[in-house]
Parts: sequence; C-alpha cells; structure tokens
Amino acid sequence: MQLPVAWDVVDLDEPVPPQRSLYAAEERAPTVAAAIDEILERGARQGRGLDEGYRRLWAELSAATEDGKRLRPALFEIGYRAWGGTDARSASMIAAAIELLHTAFVVHDDVIDGDDRRRGRLNVSGSHAALARAHGADDTRAHEVGTAAGILAGDLALTAALRAVATCPAPTTTVHRLLDLFDDALHATAAGELADVWLSVESGAVSVEDTLTMAERKTAVYSFALPLQAAAVLAHAPEETVAAAGRVGRLLGTSFQLVDDLLGVFGDPAETGKSSLSDLRSGKQTSLVVHARTTPAWRHVAPHVGDPALTEEQGAEVRDLLDACGSRDFVRGLATGHARDALTLGTTSGLPPMLVSWLHETTRELLGRAA
Repeated sequence: MQLPVAWDVVDLDEPVPPQRSLYAAEERAPTVAAAIDEILERGARQGRGLDEGYRRLWAELSAATEDGKRLRPALFEIGYRAWGGTDARSASMIAAAIELLHTAFVVHDDVIDGDDRRRGRLNVSGSHAALARAHGADDTRAHEVGTAAGILAGDLALTAALRAVATCPAPTTTVHRLLDLFDDALHATAAGELADVWLSVESGAVSVEDTLTMAERKTAVYSFALPLQAAAVLAHAPEETVAAAGRVGRLLGTSFQLVDDLLGVFGDPAETGKSSLSDLRSGKQTSLVVHARTTPAWRHVAPHVGDPALTEEQGAEVRDLLDACGSRDFVRGLATGHARDALTLGTTSGLPPMLVSWLHETTRELLGRAA
C-alpha cells in the first residue's frame, strides 16, 4: 500500500529546510528539561557528602545530557499528546527517564567502542582519561580510569532513569506496565550491543539481515519503540495500539540506525560530533560494510576495515569505493524503505494523524541528513 500522495515525499535527495526541524533545541518542552534538571540536581545533592571524584563524575554525566536533540522525549511527548494524555507531571518524568536511559546507553556505548569524544568534545571516559594523564598516568592507566568512569556514569544514569519511572505519580498498574517496557528495552539493547561486538568477530559470515536485526535491538527498541509505546501506555491507549506503536517504532528506529551508519562514514565530523574514520577503524559490520563485501570493490575496501591506523587519505579512498560500488545507495534505499513501511503502518493501524504527520516530517529530516 502506498502512502497518501500528500505524504509521499520521503526522499533522500530532498533536503528539509532548517526551519522545519521538529526537534530543534529551541523547541524542546521546558517541562522535560526541568524534570531532567530536577533528577540531576538530586544526584548532585546526594554527592555532597561524597568525595570530589564522585562530584566530578556526576558533573560529567550531567554534561553528557546536554547538547543533544532530545528526539526520544520529543517523540514520547508528541505521542502522549496525540493519544489525549493529560498527566503533565507523569509525562515529564517518563520523558526525562527516556532521555536518561539514552544517556546511559551512549556513555556505555562509548566505552564499548573505545571512543573518547562525543558531540565534538571529550565524553565522560575521555575527560577522565585526560585528567588521569594530567596527574601523571601513562596511556594504559589513563584508559583504565576513563573506562571505569564511563561504566560508573552509565550505571548512575540507568538507575536514575528507572527511579524516575518507578516514582512517577501515574496509577500503580500503569507504572508496572511502563517498567515492563523499560525492562524489555534494556534486554533488547544489551542483546543488540553484544551482537554488534560479535559481528565484528564473525565478519565473514555476517549478512545484511544480521545487521538489521542488530540495529533493531541496539537502537530501534529503546529509541523509537519505547517512547511510542510508553506514550500509549501512559495515555491508557488499547493494548493493540501499544503493539502497533512498537512495530512502527522498530521500523523507524532501524531506519534511524541505517542513517547513522551512513553518517559514521560519510558524515561531516563538525556536524556529527564524531570522526568519520572511527567506524571503519573499529571494523564495525554495518550494512554498508556487509553490502560492500558482496561487490568487486571489496578487495580494495577490506584492508582498511578494522585498521586502527587508517588515515584521512585512505578513508577518503574507502568512501569513494563505497559510493562507486553502490553500497551507499543500497543503505540509503534500506533506510528509506523502513521509513516508508513505518509511515504506512502508522496510517493503516490507526495511529493518531497528528503523530503520523510528525513522524513523517521528522523522517524527512532524518533521511535528508544522509543525502
């Protein structure tokens, strides 16, 4: 089934004007920001009786919640309003919990990937490693300090997120259902993160389907399915609606991850906040790399995937090869296909038109970033 003509504009080659951004910083709901600040201030108060190390760790964690687009809480909020939700306090706490869950995963993901920068600056691990070096530690010890800080900060963010859900003033049965959703997201994301690591070990046997399953579990479940389903549950939508929201979210979230894979290689570091070489250097088995393995260009690409010494010049050569062999277009097509399927499902399953329209506009912007 095709999308309605008015919505049939999901096109990677059609940029979205900046003023149409639906999750820009200036449009974030102040209630969500206030709820996040409230949680962070509570953590800071708890640290007053602890040592300077904890206070520094909490300050770095707090900084990690800043500068992001906060797409996930925005997705939750628009869904909650679209389903007729009216409990502003509970909604702000769940939105804050979703953002803190994202922060926890980001901080832990940087540890797993060995990255010391995020959004163009040192992340939790990187800042603590730099501090250790300033105190005379060698690179090995500094890395150990950074790893420990990242693990602990992610744990703190995860605990804060779950506490926010458990203490929101929604009815007890609703809180339990929300905790179930967060629990499902945690298990799926853990499976996806581990699969991401294993795929790099078993690279020769990895299929595109494997990478899509990994992307769905690692990113789509918590980034899109969870906010949409949590919004439906808090608004007391029927269970079949909650299930449909989850399916839409998984499709959209997979599209999001495919675009992220493209930006990880072809994106401008000044805009993405990360090196365009890190995914290639780490040997990540993204759909981009897995597809390239099926083309004649692979023999030229292969020596550079997983090479920690990959240079900027070599990276540019790999990008040209991935473009010429069709891998870039292939992943673009996958991302667009998943987005179209999500919007079609959202329409046919009866999700509120206000929500589907917002998802459509947001998807146009998302896909436009990979053009």
